[in-house]
Amino acid sequence: MIAEQVDLSKYIEMRNDRPHIRGRRLPIMTIINTQKATNYTVDELCYDYTLSRAQVLAALLYYQEHQEEMEQLETLDKQKEEELFARYARDDRK
Repeated sequence: MIAEQVDLSKYIEMRNDRPHIRGRRLPIMTIINTQKATNYTVDELCYDYTLSRAQVLAALLYYQEHQEEMEQLETLDKQKEEELFARYARDDRK
């Protein structure tokens, strides 16, 4: 089987070292996390984020091709968030 290279640059752009939908400030991981949490179809993701099928499919393909790298970045972001929360959050639950 011959693997075909697809140019996703029409749909994906890098912002702050993270892939986003081109022309939108919508990170690919937002779409991926929504799909994982809700098990939405491509059409449901299109509707929720007002995207074309091509944009959603490009996001899913980009994630598939860069999954390990994107998961590592997501893990680092969560660690930083937890550290900042632990350092600066007020505990007003008293």
